[in-house]
Amino acid sequence: MPAATKKLLNDELAKLEDALFDYDKSTIRSDATVALRDDVNVIRGILADYPNQKLIIEGHTDERGSAEYNLGLGDRRAHAVQEFLSSMGIPGPQLAVVSFGKE
Repeated sequence: MPAATKKLLNDELAKLEDALFDYDKSTIRSDATVALRDDVNVIRGILADYPNQKLIIEGHTDERGSAEYNLGLGDRRAHAVQEFLSSMGIPGPQLAVVSFGKE
């Protein structure tokens, strides 16, 4: 990938906002909904230009709770975002999820 293309792609990715969750919850908050709606146009454009690529949605938590619990919560959060993005027209096959728990 040429350096100029890589820079443009990185500039677009830098526009993405995090979707934050309430403590011990995996329900998308109203402020996260706004952030994700803003992200949809950026994501749609990138994935249209790179149809063979996937967007990896990362689920994170804070340090409270066991590692196993936090991995599960991070997974539920990532899947909630995946479902939201799919409902907004982002192709499901181009979305992948991973949970990092508190890491």
